[in-house]
Amino acid sequence: MAWNIEGRYFENCSCDAVCPCTWSSLAKPATHDFCKFLLTVHIDSGAIEGTDVAGHTFAMLVHTPKMMTDGNWKVGLFVDDGASPEQAGAIGKVVAGELGGPMAMLAPLIGEFLGVEQVPIEFSEQDGTHSVKIGSSIDVEVQDVRVPDLPGDSMLVNVMHPANTTLTIAPATRSQIEGFGISFEGTGTSGFSAPISWAG
Repeated sequence: MAWNIEGRYFENCSCDAVCPCTWSSLAKPATHDFCKFLLTVHIDSGAIEGTDVAGHTFAMLVHTPKMMTDGNWKVGLFVDDGASPEQAGAIGKVVAGELGGPMAMLAPLIGEFLGVEQVPIEFSEQDGTHSVKIGSSIDVEVQDVRVPDLPGDSMLVNVMHPANTTLTIAPATRSQIEGFGISFEGTGTSGFSAPISWAG
């Protein structure tokens, strides 16, 4: 059954800004011996296999090797606690790449799926600032980069990324992340934001 979701995404990772994994479409290694990242999506509209998922938020917490294409990713999924079991299950299928769409290209790289947790999630956006609080152990804020006297935000274009091929550069202004045995403090490290339009 066809599915689609429209919404907004942002991420923060442990790489120095700007993450080489992203600008090289995974062809270059992370700036440290690993990459840890939190990728957050708020769904504005859409349905998955007939299940309406509008208004819900999910986030993937991931640990990868220095070279992402080496695989063996560890992935945990947070879904907001307002989602029904059916909605959370549908979102889980999309994230796992089971239903096709952008996440399907990453599925072969996942070595260990760490599970799904439903917790309170607070997602907000205002004037180029994007933030999320997940339970009591994750608090992240990123800020879109805009150079004075230029007409728009600073962006990466024509990159291979599941969220979008064009990303706004948005380093973290606040970042404390812990969950699924993965943790990092990413204030000042790499971040991006973009609208998403996924379908399968």
